Amino acid sequence: MRIKIFSLIALLVVYVSAAFAQTGSDKAAPSINQLTEEEKTTGWRLLFDGKTLSGWRGFHRQHPPPGWIVEDGCIKKVKSELGEAGGDLITVEQFDNFELQLEWKISLGGNSGIKYLVSEELPKTGYSGISFEMQILDDEHHPDAKLGIAGNRTAGALYDLIAPSKEKKLRPVGQFNQVRIVVKGHHIEHWLNGIKVLEFERGSEQFKAVIAKSKFKDTKGFGEAARGHILLQDHGDEVWFRNIKIRHLK
Repeated sequence: MRIKIFSLIALLVVYVSAAFAQTGSDKAAPSINQLTEEEKTTGWRLLFDGKTLSGWRGFHRQHPPPGWIVEDGCIKKVKSELGEAGGDLITVEQFDNFELQLEWKISLGGNSGIKYLVSEELPKTGYSGISFEMQILDDEHHPDAKLGIAGNRTAGALYDLIAPSKEKKLRPVGQFNQVRIVVKGHHIEHWLNGIKVLEFERGSEQFKAVIAKSKFKDTKGFGEAARGHILLQDHGDEVWFRNIKIRHLK
């Protein structure tokens, strides 16, 4: 009998410890679309409140274009139907010298992008703005991953210009990837899931040579804006964004 009592007590201790650990992990888990006290004191602010598209509008539009909704704490671009007009979503504000962080996940075979330093004074193609773009892609199933030069159209790339590092770690379709984009003067960095996948100096002779080999070689003023909007690209596929935050860099 004494052995059975000890066994029951041991099982109870294990159960309570596991429950406490689970509760503790839940409390420690980061909140979605909220800032920590430390983030607030270090200058971060949210660009998405988790509930509305306040602070966002369409490219060359006063209101968000069709197909952009808020769902389960995410900005979501629903899949476009054949012939349906859409368009890119941009911040109302413009930014220079900043650090941007967000999370995205893409649908199977999907394509999208995060553009920055977007100017509405440059020519547009269809509903889309032209600027630097951090590529969002299902590398495994979308054909764009095999186009361009040496992977410069894969997830994390500076689209059609610079391929991400081979150290890149891309999470599977259906899982969120973490992005960090740093713009400080002429220096720009792309980070994906905690790894810096590329960096460059815009305006340098080396970077001008890269542009000369790209689809943007004849685009007057490409990459010259020092201040601009943040843009979420409508490429017709389902894509989700959350935890969108930014801070100014001095």
